[in-house]
Formats: sequence, structure tokens, C-alpha cells
Amino acid sequence: MRAPLQLPPRPRRAGPAPAPGPLSRGARAKAAADFALAALMLIPALPAVLACAALVKLTSRGPAVYTQARVGRGGAVFTLYKLRTMYHDCERLTGPRWSTPGDARITPVGRVLRKLHLDELPQLLNVLRGEMSLVGPRPERPEIVKTLRDVVVGYDRRHAVRPGITGFAQVHLPPDTCVRSVRNKLVYDLFYIRNRSWRMELFLLFATGLKALGLKRLYYRAPRVPTE
Repeated sequence: MRAPLQLPPRPRRAGPAPAPGPLSRGARAKAAADFALAALMLIPALPAVLACAALVKLTSRGPAVYTQARVGRGGAVFTLYKLRTMYHDCERLTGPRWSTPGDARITPVGRVLRKLHLDELPQLLNVLRGEMSLVGPRPERPEIVKTLRDVVVGYDRRHAVRPGITGFAQVHLPPDTCVRSVRNKLVYDLFYIRNRSWRMELFLLFATGLKALGLKRLYYRAPRVPTE
């Protein structure tokens, strides 16, 4: 039987993390590896992105690829690229909000893209631009971050590193739907930041592939510390 995953207790002190300085030698090596891997992955991914973009464009109104502001390392805002999985302009009346199970805003094609995580492939461009890593905490929208900073203790500490296409929290927990789910994910994000290594990075990339194939049971370990 696999040993349960040991997670640290929840952060107790509030306040944003100090603004990060220049990248360390290890962080520069990770950024270089991210760039090389993203460039290699983009070669086979490009035909899939083009095919998915054409399918999105043919089945619903609006752009196939859309851009969205997200918060990255040190709180800097950058433009994230993603294949559109929701109906065009669906937040016109509601404003930014999380997706929920059975969300009526998601198109039929979008549900398939999300299940297979193909909608995230354009973010390889964000990695090449140095705005994201392959592995790291998931970047959130500025409007939502502004609220979470006030209600989640230590939330800004996850901005100490570049956000990722996948990550420790992403492969173990479902997408955010409420403040409680954000608190749960923050525990995982901080665990990753404190313990990251090249072995952990490779494991998370491998686990992401298994999750996309519906084989999460092959790597998932229940946490020893309850996360609500």
C-alpha cells in the first residue's frame, strides 16, 4: 500500500510575500528546461491546436483562441492564451466567476477539450515567453485574486514562483469552485514551492498525462492532513 502524502499545516500568517528578486541559479536552470521542453512539445502540439481551433470555430460563434489576464510571479499580470471552451462573451452580464460542475456556459466541444486538457496547449507560448512554467501553481484572474488576498491567509505566497500549465495542486484536486477549494489548493501549492525538485517536476508532468487519460488512481495518494 502506498504511504499517504504528508502535507504541511495551513499557513497561519497573513500578508503578501515579498516581491521576488532575480531568479536563482536553480530557477534559471528550470526556466531554460521549461523553454526547451515547451519548444519540443509545441512541434507535435501545433497540429492538435490547429485542429481543435478549427473545431471550436466551426461549432460556436467567437474566436477559437482567446486571451485572458492572469496573475503571475511577483503579482505581475500577463496575457494567457487558451482555446475557447465557453460560449462567446458568456460573462458579459455576470463578470468573472469560476466554472462549476455542469456549467451551462461550456460548449459541447469545450467539455471534450477540458476533459482532455487540450484547451491548455496554447499556454506553451506563455512558457516560451517566460511568463509561465510547465509546472507551478495555476495562475488566477486579477479580479478574483483581489478578493482572495483578503479572505485566504497567505494567498500571495503562491506568487513566489512562475505559474504553471500543470502543478501539484492541479493533479491532485479539482478546479476551484469556492474559497474553501482555494484554501485546500494553497496547501498543495506551498508544499510544491517548498519541496520542488527536478524529480518532482518529472513526476508531475507524468501524472498530468495519466490524469488526462483518466488514470489518476495510478499516482494519487490521499493526504494525511485533512484539507476540509
